[in-house]
Amino acid sequence: MASHVVVIATDLRRTTVKVTPGTYLSDVLEQACTKFNIPRDKYLLKHKQKQVDLSVPFRTSGLIGGAKLELVQRSNTPSAVQIALQIPQPEAKEIPGGRLIKKFPSDLTLWQVMRQFESGEASASKNVNITARGYASTTSGSGQLFYETPVLNIMGREFSTFEGFQKTLSQLGHNSGNVLIRLGYKQTDQTLFEAMEQISQFFKDAAEKENSAVRQDSGGTNPDGEKLQETVMADNTSDLAGQHHTSQTQEQPADSDTDPSVQESGSVTATSLSATSDPYRPVNIFLAPSGDTPAAASFPATESDYTPTIAHAQLHQARLLESSRNKRLLSDKELREKAVVDEARIAAVKSVLVKVRFPDNTSGEWQVGPQETGSFLYQAVRHVMADPSHKFHLSLPGSKTIISDSTSQTHNLVKGYKLFGRVLLNLVWDDSVPATIRTQPFLKGSMAKQGQEIKVPEVPEVPETDNAASAPQQDAKEEKKEKGDGIKKVPKWLKLGKR
Repeated sequence: MASHVVVIATDLRRTTVKVTPGTYLSDVLEQACTKFNIPRDKYLLKHKQKQVDLSVPFRTSGLIGGAKLELVQRSNTPSAVQIALQIPQPEAKEIPGGRLIKKFPSDLTLWQVMRQFESGEASASKNVNITARGYASTTSGSGQLFYETPVLNIMGREFSTFEGFQKTLSQLGHNSGNVLIRLGYKQTDQTLFEAMEQISQFFKDAAEKENSAVRQDSGGTNPDGEKLQETVMADNTSDLAGQHHTSQTQEQPADSDTDPSVQESGSVTATSLSATSDPYRPVNIFLAPSGDTPAAASFPATESDYTPTIAHAQLHQARLLESSRNKRLLSDKELREKAVVDEARIAAVKSVLVKVRFPDNTSGEWQVGPQETGSFLYQAVRHVMADPSHKFHLSLPGSKTIISDSTSQTHNLVKGYKLFGRVLLNLVWDDSVPATIRTQPFLKGSMAKQGQEIKVPEVPEVPETDNAASAPQQDAKEEKKEKGDGIKKVPKWLKLGKR
């Protein structure tokens, strides 16, 4: 007896789909998506907030005629489905239990499932031929092999055509759990050679359609990645231009009468060392602080600097609220897009300014190209050491990452360690270095003479605002506005008359 169900789309559009007791709910979803002109593989059906099993027919689904089904978007990440393929005789004798069992993603097509079972990993190293079988016809007499097509029986539904083999497990309603597929074969009148050509052409056209759909969905390119790459390249170009301009203004000719120590206020007082041909020569050398007290601690501080404001409390509450919300994991497509953006960002890096802080609080800066590895930094540090024979390692502050002294591209500073912009590294002595060496100056004499003192910029004074005094005053005004004189006045329309 025929009946119908009502499918409601996400934009509240409705359509009626006729069903019979044997109609599978996966076919109902496919018909509804065709009427709505939306992709079928991106939606599921729900009935009264419960997901509908698309793999069962209408008579066993528990639905009644006229039931209202809602279209909801499925997750972009495919789930795992365990497939048990029942092999027919006589091939089943060589397989334990006569079944091949393996887990597959739900977005895999039936043809891909069969091809996976033909591989050595999925078939337990057994040679199983499923998609390229031939048989010798006894009636034709031509001696040619004819094609024997596979027939898949999934919960009473048979698939034996190339169009049917293009359906995914998810389209058949199998998104989780275990599924039994009974394999059989059917002899055809098509030669094996013609069938192989038709198979290759059919699935080639299907792959081209899928690739064109993916290109249309993503717009052909990744605009975010290109935009980020252009932005990073522009930033790096401007940084390099500024550094080149600074080095030109700092350089003084040998026969100049101008004292290099006399310069304008606020300009960099160090002499650029990058003009030399030695690649291991640092750009800048900084001397250790002369006093025991940090320069930042010498500035006066008031009590209000450590008092949290209302803005701090609101920011803290906003972060707590954000951290308490559930966040979905990125889909495979979003992960691929993120990887493309990261690769574009890394490819756009032209140079990195690496500052290495030495144990005696001196430091040096090197301009590093994108092709350099960790071995370059170790050689550059040994170039300025007073005694380069002692062992050490370079580490990123605040993490356990240690730069390896290796020339391998896996230890590339930009691609391997993701260094960009300005980076600070700490030099840590090896345990075998004696205490007498640790207390000696780290830099060699020629490098120490070229060092400069680190100038701490002056922090501008910000006038304090009396928030504490203004807040109670504003609260008092609001309270007075609400309460008035403290006497509850009776409106004129409520008065009964004159006394």
